Amino acid sequence: MEQPQRILLVGWFSFRDGEATAGDVLALRRVEDVLRRAGLAYDVAWSPGFRPGALHLEGVRAEAYSHLVFVCGPVHGPQVEELHRRFAHCVRIAVGTSVVDPADPAAAGFHEVLARDAPGAEPRVDLSARAPAVPARPVVGVILTHGQHEYGGRRRHAEVAATVTRWLAGKDCARLELETRLDIHDWRLSTTPAQLSSVLDRLDLVVTDRLHGLVLALRAGTPALAVDPVTGGAKVTAQARACGWPALIPAERLDVEGLERWWEWCLTAGRGAARRTRDRFREGTGVRDGAEALTAALGIPGTRPATGERRR
Repeated sequence: MEQPQRILLVGWFSFRDGEATAGDVLALRRVEDVLRRAGLAYDVAWSPGFRPGALHLEGVRAEAYSHLVFVCGPVHGPQVEELHRRFAHCVRIAVGTSVVDPADPAAAGFHEVLARDAPGAEPRVDLSARAPAVPARPVVGVILTHGQHEYGGRRRHAEVAATVTRWLAGKDCARLELETRLDIHDWRLSTTPAQLSSVLDRLDLVVTDRLHGLVLALRAGTPALAVDPVTGGAKVTAQARACGWPALIPAERLDVEGLERWWEWCLTAGRGAARRTRDRFREGTGVRDGAEALTAALGIPGTRPATGERRR
C-alpha cells in the first residue's frame, strides 16, 4: 500500500445529520495520536452542527487526500456508501468500527476494515480505551425551578434559567441536571433524600435558583452558586443569609461577570467555606432553625422560645 500523502479522518461525527459521541471523539483522538507520532499529515472533517467553524465534508477538496480513514461506529448506510463514491481515488480504511454485514456495500467498499467487532473475527478493544488522557473538569449539578408562581409579578424564573443555562453551555465542565423532587415512578429521579445526597456529595459545585438546591448542597459540603429568581429577593436570599453563604446573585443583578466571579470563588475558597458550613450544620454551631422553637410552642417542659420568637 502506498505511503499516505495526506489523510482525511471521518466518522459519524462528520455527517451533517450524524452525531458525535464521547466515545467517537476519544477514538478519533487515539487515531490522531498515532498519526502524529508517525509524522503523517491529516485533517478531520466535522459535522457543521457540532463544530460550526471547523472543516466540513461539504467543503473538503477530495483530490487533496490520498487516504480516507473512517473512525469508530458501525459501517453501514448510504452516508458511508457516498464516501466510497466521492473518495474513490483514495485508499479507504475503516478502523475501530462495527461490521454487521461484511457484504454491505458500506463495509465492502473499504480497502481494509480493522474492525472492533465483526462476524467470525476476534474482537478488538475499542479505540477510546487507549485515547490520550484528558484533564478532569469540574462536575456541576444544576438545580433550577420554573415554578413558584406564588411570587406573581416578581417572578423572573424564565429569565434566570435562560441566562444561567446559556452561560453554563459555554463552560468547560461536566453538567448534571438534577431535581430535588422525589419520585417513586420516574427512574430518572431520586426516590429518597439519601440518593440525592449521594450525588451532591460527589459534585464540585451546584448552580441553583432553588432554596433546597442551596441548602442540600451546603449540607453535603459542596459549594453552591445561588441565584434568587425573585425580584427584590425572596426565600433563596433569606436562606443564604441564614446559612451565612455569600455566593448569591439577585435576579435583577444577574450577569455573566457575576456568575464568573462566584464560579471562581466556589471552586477555590468556596470549597473550604462549604465544608465549614456543612460542619456547622452537623454540630449545630451558630445554626438556628425552627425545631427548637417548635418544642417550646408545643409546651414541652424545659424548653423556651428561641431568641426573637414570642409565644402567641
